[in-house]
Amino acid sequence: MTTIGFIGSGNIGSTVAKLAVDAGYDVVVSNSRGPETLGQLVGTLGEHARAASADEAAEAGDIVVLTIPLGKVDQVDPAPLVGKVVLDTCNYYPERDGDIAALDDKQTTTSGLVQQHLPQSHVVKAFNNIFFQHLGSMQRPVGDPDRSTLMIAGDDAAAKKTATEFIESLGYDVYDAGSLADSWRFQRDQAAYTGVYTPDGSYDNPTPAKPSRIEQLLAQGDRSIR
Repeated sequence: MTTIGFIGSGNIGSTVAKLAVDAGYDVVVSNSRGPETLGQLVGTLGEHARAASADEAAEAGDIVVLTIPLGKVDQVDPAPLVGKVVLDTCNYYPERDGDIAALDDKQTTTSGLVQQHLPQSHVVKAFNNIFFQHLGSMQRPVGDPDRSTLMIAGDDAAAKKTATEFIESLGYDVYDAGSLADSWRFQRDQAAYTGVYTPDGSYDNPTPAKPSRIEQLLAQGDRSIR
């Protein structure tokens, strides 16, 4: 049984954990406050979930979802993540994370920054550009006309294949948006950010994203934006 580890269990982390359990995975969840604070989440997720420390979740995960504020990534111990596929959901909010010069100067991308901190891991950007409630409600079986598409980016083909298979099992198709250097195209404030699922601007009625629309919005990316 494949185990998914979670460093962070906020809105996106807990939503992906629920999707993973529903898809038949075991999950190990963690947060910055300690496993004893995760009893309610584990109770909701059921017998295929347990709480642990961040290091223990990293050790346990065959795939690890990193879903914490970007400004705290430097507090993550790289050692338990060596050789592992790390799905990075982080977004840059200077008002929360502090000013990060390498991002402000466009020297790298958010996921590129994570990869620099985890040099022996295989980072794949995923789940960063969809509202958590939409993520938890838009999953559909293969072949369903309303099945939506999520974007990924990464530098390792095998890691992207692993990420794709995992995301597809959760109920989504996958669009490969390129390398970590390309991943700015669906960072915060870009056309392919959350608006890809809310073309009318309303969060009440999310619209399944199809590859043609994703390609169109990625092409509208503006590197001068954060």
